[in-house]
Amino acid sequence: MAVGIFDSGLGGLTVLEAARKRLPEVPFVYFGDNLHAPYGVRDSDDIFGLTCSAVSRMWDEGCDLVILACNTASAAALRRMQESWVPRDKRVLGVFVPLIEALTERQWGDNSPPREVAVKNVALFATPATVASRAFQRELAFRAIGVDVEAQACGGVVDAIEEGDLILAEALVRSHVDALKRKMPTPQAAILGCTHYPLMETVFQDALGADVMVFSQANLVAESLADYLQRHPSMRGTGQEEKYLTTGDPRRVSDRATQFLRREVRFTQA
Repeated sequence: MAVGIFDSGLGGLTVLEAARKRLPEVPFVYFGDNLHAPYGVRDSDDIFGLTCSAVSRMWDEGCDLVILACNTASAAALRRMQESWVPRDKRVLGVFVPLIEALTERQWGDNSPPREVAVKNVALFATPATVASRAFQRELAFRAIGVDVEAQACGGVVDAIEEGDLILAEALVRSHVDALKRKMPTPQAAILGCTHYPLMETVFQDALGADVMVFSQANLVAESLADYLQRHPSMRGTGQEEKYLTTGDPRRVSDRATQFLRREVRFTQA
């Protein structure tokens, strides 16, 4: 009954932790492609190939359902994977839709026409590849009208977090928020469109101001996953063991993950 959670690096651990708390009975297999991180500066074909390779590895571990807890992969590869690569007995889901449903106050599966929503000015903070894909704006347009989205590509933030340099990460976040505010001085809401960014959520909130609603993905994705598994119990895979896999150096990745999660985590070679 294992479920796979994939990220290019360590950011997806924020989703994993929320999912473990929401679904304690489900064993999760986490795959971090740390050798090839970050994905945000890669082209779409490269992201597609790396993501497919990782997902295949999690299928081998008995995960019939895999969550792409990587906004870059969700933006640049997911639709192509679903349309041309994922077999009928498997599922690969992304992290954009639960976030947009929360922003637009929709229930899962509400496919009614797009409508006016309360939030009109939205700041999107994401990797360069996610911003370039415009996947967030495309998904939002299916559900809402009249929403102005200003996107800010946050170069360097993922690298700093992966290296454990949170001082640099904070400085970069504040710089990117300043750049966003020059384009959209008064956003009503902000989307943290990378699963690394919840690790810096308090910095984003402080830089944006207390009156800006900050939407982070981890808990929203966990709740959406619980709902999905309730409606599709057959997608609980055959895997029975919690595992942490990495394409990088297992010792180094384990140390970083332990630092982020404040609990011991041991990765093995994928």
